[in-house]
Amino acid sequence: MINSDPPTSPAAADQAVEDVVAQGPSGAIVLAGIATACVVAMWLAFYLFVFLPRGSLQ
Repeated sequence: MINSDPPTSPAAADQAVEDVVAQGPSGAIVLAGIATACVVAMWLAFYLFVFLPRGSLQ
């Protein structure tokens, strides 16, 4: 896509943009899912290795 020829007319450019937008934001959704999974994993590790070994509050 980086080396593709530029569109020759504004209508072709508009059609190229519409094709990209029609594919949706799948990359952003994947990135957000990975970031969320990392945060949940860090929270779980903190809970398991810090809070549980201390025991319950009295």
